[in-house]
Amino acid sequence: MTGLEHLALLGAGLGAGLLTSTVGVASLLSFPVLIALGIPPVVANASNTLGLIPGSLSGSFGYRRELREQPRIMWFVVATCAIGSVGGAALLLALPAEVFAVAVPWLILFTCLIVGVQPWISRWLQSRHDESHTLRPRTSMSPATTVFATLTGVYGGYFGAGAGVMMMAVLGLGLDLELRVINALKTIGLLAANLVAGVIFIFVAELNLTAVGLLAAGSVVGGYLGSHIGRRLPATLLRILVVLAGVIAAILMF
Repeated sequence: MTGLEHLALLGAGLGAGLLTSTVGVASLLSFPVLIALGIPPVVANASNTLGLIPGSLSGSFGYRRELREQPRIMWFVVATCAIGSVGGAALLLALPAEVFAVAVPWLILFTCLIVGVQPWISRWLQSRHDESHTLRPRTSMSPATTVFATLTGVYGGYFGAGAGVMMMAVLGLGLDLELRVINALKTIGLLAANLVAGVIFIFVAELNLTAVGLLAAGSVVGGYLGSHIGRRLPATLLRILVVLAGVIAAILMF
């Protein structure tokens, strides 16, 4: 790789770290950069997963105040994402590379759809809550929320782009918590999924170690900075940014 390509990867890691702790679409930035540099899709995805672990770690540290507010839910999210990511990593390694290349743009667009319709679903759930005064604020994970959180972990282990958005959608629909807390739970969930999948990839997948190192160096800074931005980011702006980033990335991938 040339010096400019090294800088591009370092910048991609920084930006991806910021996105990890804010809008949850880190791989929508870093993965296309790896592909543009000529790295094969499956190798790029495994390297990307490993390289973004420091960003999720520093972002989770930055959100430590929010995580202390919901320790029980935090451990549920960590466990479900970790378990699910094992299945996702296995799918990535078992399925032909062509399947992954074809599926990626559609997975990104599906994520954007979830983010786009979430306000209407949330309003519908809120109206049901208002009609029944016997319903209490939901501060624990229901079986349905747990199942969908696990499936999100599977998706995160298979392809990380948009996994954070999916987790925010799942937790936002299943729990009555502030956005800043949902963001914190999403970030540590991504950390669990990436960490488990990354360990698997170290032993059984082909990696581009230069890309891993440069992404890690950038993401560890971006993840911490993003946590301070994420707790102040308005929900509407967050949703608009996620959808725009997803549509653009999907078009480029097509």
